[in-house]
Amino acid sequence: MTNTLALDQESAAWLRELRQGDPARTEAVARLHTLLLRTTRGEAFRRRGALPARALGDLDDLCVEAASDALLAVLGKLETYRGAARFTTWACKFAILETSSRLRRLAWRHRKVELDDSIWDRLPDGAPPVLQQIEHRQLLAALRRAVQERLTERQRLIFQSVTMEEVPIDVLAERLGTTRGAIYKTLHDARTKLRRALVESGHGDDGGEQ
Repeated sequence: MTNTLALDQESAAWLRELRQGDPARTEAVARLHTLLLRTTRGEAFRRRGALPARALGDLDDLCVEAASDALLAVLGKLETYRGAARFTTWACKFAILETSSRLRRLAWRHRKVELDDSIWDRLPDGAPPVLQQIEHRQLLAALRRAVQERLTERQRLIFQSVTMEEVPIDVLAERLGTTRGAIYKTLHDARTKLRRALVESGHGDDGGEQ
């Protein structure tokens, strides 16, 4: 259990009130939910520009759900709080994580998950110095060949969706009718194949990998 004597007064008060019986705990929980809801709404507002217009109407419901789940997470992990940051800062991290996860899923709600090889032509290029730019292009070309030649169609879809399109794992698992664990396994296998292919083509070091 956290030593409240070592905490700042505000954090110690939060812990004390959340551990007490009713009605003090009920009032503290309500205040905490209000704080978390304010945090989720702020995070959603900050990131709303990345969402399609038709998804904006769902934002408030998303924020309420995120705040409620964050509240349950905070209360469930209350004994893990060690005071490295203010209690409110620690608690709000749960709200930000819940909101971020939901926003990623919301952004992909109406988007297709499919193989799109044009993604290679749309990768960002920060225009590094000439020699670095040449090396970067050669590596990218080698990676593209490896993806096309070494991976199965399913591995290509999962690798490109997760690493290049940034499709959330849970969204991808739902669309493909599989589990998060299966997605991670396929992604691991794909990356192993690609790493081996790049080493064989003279890019990178196998690091002693078998």
